[in-house]
Amino acid sequence: MASGSTHNLLTPTIIAKEALRLFKNNLVMGKTVFRGYENEFPGSPKKGGTVTLRAPVKFSVTKARTRATSTMTEKSITMSVATQAHIAWSFNMLDLTLTIEEYTERYLRPAAAKLANTVDADLCGLYDDIYNVVCETSGPVTPHTFMVLGKAMQKLDEEAVPPEDRVVVFNPAAHWSMANALSAFYVQEVAGKAIRKGYLGSIAGADIYMDQNIKTHNTGSWATTGEGSGDGTGKEVATGNPTGVSGTTRIALCDFDIIDTRIFKVGDVFQIAGCFAVNPMSGESTGALRQFVVTAEASCGSTGTTTEVPITIAISPELIGTGAYKTVTSNPSGGAAVDVIGEINCAIPQNLAFHKNAFALVMVPLEKPEGAWGSTISDEGFSIRIVKAYDIDQDDELCRLDILYGVKTIYPEMGVRIMGQAATY
Repeated sequence: MASGSTHNLLTPTIIAKEALRLFKNNLVMGKTVFRGYENEFPGSPKKGGTVTLRAPVKFSVTKARTRATSTMTEKSITMSVATQAHIAWSFNMLDLTLTIEEYTERYLRPAAAKLANTVDADLCGLYDDIYNVVCETSGPVTPHTFMVLGKAMQKLDEEAVPPEDRVVVFNPAAHWSMANALSAFYVQEVAGKAIRKGYLGSIAGADIYMDQNIKTHNTGSWATTGEGSGDGTGKEVATGNPTGVSGTTRIALCDFDIIDTRIFKVGDVFQIAGCFAVNPMSGESTGALRQFVVTAEASCGSTGTTTEVPITIAISPELIGTGAYKTVTSNPSGGAAVDVIGEINCAIPQNLAFHKNAFALVMVPLEKPEGAWGSTISDEGFSIRIVKAYDIDQDDELCRLDILYGVKTIYPEMGVRIMGQAATY
C-alpha cells in the first residue's frame, strides 16, 4: 500500500483485525485463564449480561453392600460480563492514507497494549479470592529460590489440582529474582531464555510468566494493643463462636482491645490451630493448617476502653467438617489460637500460581452502531470493536477501540498466592 494514496484508505476491518492481534499479543493473564464461557451468553451479536454456571457436584463413597444415596448439593457461580473499556483518539483524515504498519505504530500498538493491561490487571485483582498462600521460609520476601515454587505446587497437589495447565505469574521483582536463582540450576537453553528474554519457561510443572499488573495487598491493622511486633499472633477463636454449625462462612475472633479500631481487610489470610486442611478427593488431612481468606472488611469501633470484644469475620472457604464438600478436619473450638499471615499495615505483592480453571475471562462482541464507520472482530474468544465519527465542531476524526468483558474466580482452591517482599505503609 502506497502511503498517501487516496485509493488505499485503511478499512475498519483491517484496523480492527490489527488491533485485536496486538491486544492478544499484549495479554499475559488473559491468555492463561479459562476461556470457555463465551457461548453461555445469548444474543447475536452478544451483549454481555449475567449467567449462572453450575459447579461440579461432589460425592461421598459408602463402603457397604447396602445402597446409600448421596445427598447432592447443587452449587452455582454467577458470571457477569458488564465491564466496557475503551480508548479514544482523534486524528486527521489524511492519517487513513497511512500504511497499516504506520497506523499501528502511531495509534493501535499503544492503545491495544493499554486495553490488554487493563484486562490483566482485573484478573490479577482476583487474588483476594484465593485463600491458600505460601512464601519463602524467611517470610514475605521476594521469591528467590526453587523452594517457594515447590511449596506452591505442593499446595495445588494437596487440593487435587490437575498437574497440567498450571501457571505461575510473578511481578517483575520476583520474576528476575527467580531468573537469577534458577539460571545456575537448569540446562543452558532454559537458563539462556531466563536471561535473554525474561521468560523462565516451564519449571516445576508450570509455565512461568511475568506481569507488571500483579497486585499488592495492603494488610489490615489487626494487631492487639500488647503486640509490639505487629504480627498476626495473639488472637483466638471466641468462646461460643457460631462456627459450631458445619458449613458456616463466618467466624468470631477475640483478644482485640478496642481502645482503637481493629480492621481486617478483604484478602487478609489467617489459620487456626488444630484446624487442618483436607484433600478434597480423600477427605484426609493434608497435615497443613487450613488457611482462610477474609471476604468482607471487619472492624470494631473505638470506645476508649480496653474491653475485649470478638470480631465476626466473613471467610472462605466454608468451614465444613463432614461430607463430600468437607474442607477441614474439624471445626475449630473456642479458645483455639489464630495466626494471621504477614504483619499489620504492610504492602505485600501477591504473585500467583494457579490452574487455568481457577479464573475465567469472558469477552463478547459489541454491536457496531448502525450506519457508523467501524467493525467488530472476534477471534479465539477475544473481541474488539473500532468505530470512527466526524466531529464537525473541531473538524476532527474521532476513533475509539472498545472491549466488553468480565472476569471471575471460578475455583479458588485451584490457586495459590506466592507472597512477595513486604513493605510497611
